[in-house]
This record gives sequence, structure tokens and C-alpha cells, in this order.
Amino acid sequence: MRSSNESLDRAALRERQADRLTKTVERAYENVPFYRERLEDAGVDPSDIESIDDITTLPMTTKEDFRDEYPDGLFAVDDEELARIHASSGTTGKPKIVSYTDADLDVWGKAMARSLAAAGVEPGDTVQNAYGYGLFTGGLGFHQGAEELGTTVVPTSSGGTQRQIELAQDLESDVLACTPSYALYFAETAEEMGLNPRELPISVIAYGAETCTEPMREEIEERLGATGINNYGLSEIIGPGVAAECHEAQDGLHVWEDHFYPEVVDPRTGEPVEEGEEGELVLTTLTKEALPVLRYRTGDLTTLNYDECECGRTMVRMDNVTGRTDELLIVRGVNLYPSEIEHIILDVAGVAPHYRIDLHKDGSLDVMELTIEKDEQSDRSENELRDVILSRLQNVLSFTPDDLELVEPGGIARTEVGKVQRVYDHRG
Repeated sequence: MRSSNESLDRAALRERQADRLTKTVERAYENVPFYRERLEDAGVDPSDIESIDDITTLPMTTKEDFRDEYPDGLFAVDDEELARIHASSGTTGKPKIVSYTDADLDVWGKAMARSLAAAGVEPGDTVQNAYGYGLFTGGLGFHQGAEELGTTVVPTSSGGTQRQIELAQDLESDVLACTPSYALYFAETAEEMGLNPRELPISVIAYGAETCTEPMREEIEERLGATGINNYGLSEIIGPGVAAECHEAQDGLHVWEDHFYPEVVDPRTGEPVEEGEEGELVLTTLTKEALPVLRYRTGDLTTLNYDECECGRTMVRMDNVTGRTDELLIVRGVNLYPSEIEHIILDVAGVAPHYRIDLHKDGSLDVMELTIEKDEQSDRSENELRDVILSRLQNVLSFTPDDLELVEPGGIARTEVGKVQRVYDHRG
């Protein structure tokens, strides 16, 4: 199911974007002192915005700005106009507080409904929502999108995996919405219960909130016998529902750019990169009332693809996030992203999709320890696996860890609630 808005002619889409950008800049200038000061410093008046190309004249917004303006310095409406407040986890400091009017919640629900429809979810399906409910935007974002689409929602939230599996069986759930790491944990738990995960009624895994490489997606689909569809979003923009893959192509995530305008910039300079070149994703809200956001630096590394998609949608596609600018690991002068390491090791036969990276200091030197779990069905020897992994890391990344430990199946702790942690930096 696809709406006409998703297949707009590019010229018509640009006109809509320009009109909405003008109104967003006006709203930010008139109602948010932070943006009024930033725009005046940049010498930009809202009347200067005549086309979507003028977006590059606008100042950028960063996560530090959200924290500096904590809790409500970026809000564009008074308290009595607010319908809901969410927040990021705040694991690295003050949480980023985000707000919604009734109209914002309507936009969010429709954007998430688009995302689920793109995944192949249909009205009447049963969606089992295993994202956490609360301040985190994932649970309620998927919930209201599923209801907007006309599905039956089972709000299981995160955790209680054996009960989740029983409910999936008994209620014949068609869709499981969860993080990619939880999808694998779900499959493992089913096997421990003596069940074949592939025989569960689930046909679609709508995953997000974590980076998921292609090898990990393949593992999810193989273990659960379902189609894995990637979803993208972030609280500062709206939550989940910013972009989603279509089930027809599974080749990049369509950004719903009539609501969220994407750019890709050089993370060092902030300047736009050439079309198709990798850089940092920058997003501008075009229809948000309570919290209009201009050119937000997401920290996510990706590319944009404007080629026609086989599904018929004209919305630009972003590639899977390959890393984050703030997750760059610099070890002995070598720049590495955890997703690069993951892509290599998960492509090795005999390795389970579970690993962890520990970073330490030995005097003035950085030390990396890599722990990888073996696949319980592998017949490769430990020495053979070690040699293959080290060789591929060296050949592809020109890097090998100081210590590589292979552990038995189940040797790495699972995450049943929340996002999985892969990197543990002990360098202080």
C-alpha cells in the first residue's frame, strides 16, 4: 500500500518542500530565541528562503545545542499547546527533551504508518511491538503508526522473551517490531524452548534503533524465516518514522522528505558532498510545530540515492548507516568504525552475530581486545577461525586487534531490554 505523496514528481516535491521550509524557518525565527539569534548571526531572514536550495544558508543544529537549551529552550509553543514530551536516553549527559503538539503526533503516526506499509505490513495484520514504552520514542512511535495503518497492536514492550514467543504463537503475530539484536535473541530463546523460530507465524521483522549490517540482516531472516526491514529515526527529529526500507527492493531507506529534508555533508567541514558520496546525514523538519529543527547534524554516516526505486516511490533513499561520527575509534593512529569491524567478522562462516570490543591503555598505547562468539553449528577449529578473522581484518582495514578471543555459543551477554552495547572504552 503506497500513498500518492510517496510517488510525487520530484519537481512537485521540491515545491512542497520549499513552501514548508519557509514556514518552518518563520516559525523558528518568531518563536525560538535560539534560532532567531542564530539566523541573525548568519545574516538570514525568513523572507530570504525562496527555494529548497536556500536551506544551505541556514545555520546547523547539534546535539550540544539540545543539551545547552535543556529542557525546553528549543520549544516553539507554550506549555498548554503541548500534547506529549519524550526524551533521549541521556547516557552521555543531559537527555535531549523533545515535544509534540496534537498535529505533530498526527504527522508522526502517518509517517510511521508509511514506514510499516513500505515493509509490507497491511491493515488487519497483528503487530507485536517489542520496543520499550516510555520516554524512548521507539515504543509509542511504532504503536501509533501501527494503529494508524489499521493493524492490531500487541504492546508487549521489551523483555519477557519467553512470554513474547508464546504470545506470537497464540495470537499469530504477523509482525515483530524490535531492535535487530533482540530479533536474534528472540530466535535463540525460541530454540531454547524447543521451538523452530522459522515456524513461528511472524513474516516481517521491522527493526531499528541500532546499526544493522547486511550479514546481520541475513542472519535475522535466516533464523526467523521472515523479511527483515530496516527503519530509521531519531528523537530530535520526530522518533522512528523518518525513513524506512521497502520490502520490494530492500535497497536503501526511503526518507519521507515531504516531512524531513535530508542532506549529506562532509563531517569535518559541514559542506555538502557530491551526490552519492558518503558523509554525515543532516535533517531539517518541515512540518513540526512544537520543535522545528533546522539542519540537525545527526552524526550518522550514509549516502543518498536519487535513482528510481523498483517499488515506485520517488522519495530519496539513504543507505544503511555505516557508522557514527561520534563512534569513530582511533586505535594506534588507525580510524575504525565498529560497523566496519562487524561487517567483516559477521561475513565469516562459523561466527555468531555477537561480539564486543574492549579498549584499554597500556602506558601511552591504545589496546583493542576483540571478543567474538562462535556459531554452535560451526565445524571450524578455533585456530582456523582465528586465522581467517585476523587475515580479513588486516586485508580490509589494515588493522588487527591486540587480542582476539573466541568464546563458546552464549558466551557474550545478550540484551533483552534496550539497545545492545558493542564497544566498551576503558581508556578513561
